[in-house]
Amino acid sequence: MRQYLKKDEWRIIEEGFSPEHHKASESIFSLGNGLMGQRANFEETWSGPSLRGSYIAGVYYPDKTRVGWWKNGYPEYFAKVINSPNWIGIDVNIDGETLDLFKVQKVEEFKRILDMKKGILKRQFTAKLNNGQLISVTTERFLSMERPEIGAIRYSITPENDDCKIIFTPYIDGDIKNEDANYDEKFWNILSTEASDFKSALLAQNKKAGFQGRICSRK
Repeated sequence: MRQYLKKDEWRIIEEGFSPEHHKASESIFSLGNGLMGQRANFEETWSGPSLRGSYIAGVYYPDKTRVGWWKNGYPEYFAKVINSPNWIGIDVNIDGETLDLFKVQKVEEFKRILDMKKGILKRQFTAKLNNGQLISVTTERFLSMERPEIGAIRYSITPENDDCKIIFTPYIDGDIKNEDANYDEKFWNILSTEASDFKSALLAQNKKAGFQGRICSRK
């Protein structure tokens, strides 16, 4: 892989939009605070190659091995760190078109910065959509060290060539899986969901280890 990141004392910098590096960047620009870990997945829709990942410290699953206990040296189960419900999702609709950088006409001025001194992941770009709209987007993401149960996102869009109708739909997705699940099993039961104008929440339970977690989103 060619070098595509810029060197800086405190920051990791990516300039220019390169879908072929997307999965690597999702890992390199990850955030964590000791309790939560979050790959640098886009908040908006992305239909290209991706490895989505939100993780909570201490949450695991005894995933039955495909190799099998009958082979010497292999355990019957592996304690797998499991993908937790995705809390960063924001569907963005602009004049009837879903924002998806894998499908838009053009992406320009793309820049992604992980500021390791401030603990902030920032992304900005300009995109020309298939419906002709030209927009500029700036996002920031932060996981608190002082209050490690808190993750925050700031997402803003500026129309550049014409007025347009923009609809933001934040969501929490509990219908997730691990890419490395030995039997393609999903590891969570959804116990309850709730939503209002300014708050949504999802309660999920690990199917085997007994852990329960409630994820809340406030607008």
